[in-house]
Amino acid sequence: MDDPNCYEHIDLGALGFASQPEMADRLALLTLEEARDVLSLLVAVAREGGPWSEEADRLAREIAARIPSEN
Repeated sequence: MDDPNCYEHIDLGALGFASQPEMADRLALLTLEEARDVLSLLVAVAREGGPWSEEADRLAREIAARIPSEN
């Protein structure tokens, strides 16, 4: 039986996704509009008071400190 943890048969170049270093560069860049959208989403999650609210609040504060205000 083949080893289920062996992925040598998969051609990663043919999968159509960015390699880890390229992906890290891509994730580091958001447009200002995208950053504000993410901030709005995080604020909404933080206000709900669910299991992710504390982490969403922390991340919202981090993003808010790095982007210019809309006013």
